[in-house]
Amino acid sequence: MNGELVTWSPVETGVQAVIQTVLDGLSSPESKRAYGRSLRDFLAWHATQGRPELSKATIQGYCAKLQALGLSAQNINQRLSAIKKLASEASDNGVLNSQIATGISRVKGIRREGHRTGNWLTREQAQTFLESPDTSTLKGVRDRALLAVLIGCGLRRKEASQLTVEHIQQRDGRWVIVDLVGKRNKIRSVPMPAWAKKAVDQWTTAAGIDSGMVFRPINKGGHLSGDSMTDQAIRNVVTEYGVALGFDVAPHDLRRTFAKLAHKGGSGLDQIQLSLGHGSIQTTERYLGVEQDLSSAPCDHLGLRL
Repeated sequence: MNGELVTWSPVETGVQAVIQTVLDGLSSPESKRAYGRSLRDFLAWHATQGRPELSKATIQGYCAKLQALGLSAQNINQRLSAIKKLASEASDNGVLNSQIATGISRVKGIRREGHRTGNWLTREQAQTFLESPDTSTLKGVRDRALLAVLIGCGLRRKEASQLTVEHIQQRDGRWVIVDLVGKRNKIRSVPMPAWAKKAVDQWTTAAGIDSGMVFRPINKGGHLSGDSMTDQAIRNVVTEYGVALGFDVAPHDLRRTFAKLAHKGGSGLDQIQLSLGHGSIQTTERYLGVEQDLSSAPCDHLGLRL
């Protein structure tokens, strides 16, 4: 092998086999999707460049292109990790010269300055987002309920996909999502605002759902077509409305919006932490991008004096 990728294209069996090997080595479905998307994007770019020799310089040029497009350091580094893994697997399978693969592995990632807190919506944008589904259709009623739960309760998309009617119960005179199993199998209960519960009730009534999974797929004919939505389907719903409104937003950004709006509204960090299911208050602080306010510090509100 001469180390060139001149004949590689996304449709060729050899490349697809190496990509599949990369994906098979990943355990997380989310990672598989992210790596697959990153590699498809890279190979598409590589084709537009005339399929030059795959080398350290080529990958550095690709990273520079991504930076010029304004992608975040985290996004670029994730894509770079996928490409390095592809080069490593290609070398192991005799498709790429090992010295070239080693050179690619040494491409430095983009330095991240501070903590990236991601995107979130303002209160006005969140309100617009909630009102965007067409509730004259069954899909629109479902989508509004889904967006209400993501924004109003701060659930992860996987948690929303696994939400059941039985989870939603009354506790201390209010509606609560009880015993929700989240990341790393942590169990928590999440308070639900009345407006989100109303949206969910309108959806379950319209769909005739009285038990089991709350959010279910709808076919093109406007009828239920399965027992539960996948977390990818939930992502697609959020993306659909984001694109229509011109918002660069993903499901996790709606979770971040929940936290941001709650904090701005006066909710304590400890309560936001409990709702989100974070393991520590420091994680919540980083998540919110909380900065120390020296003009109005906690010590100024103790009500004590000497």
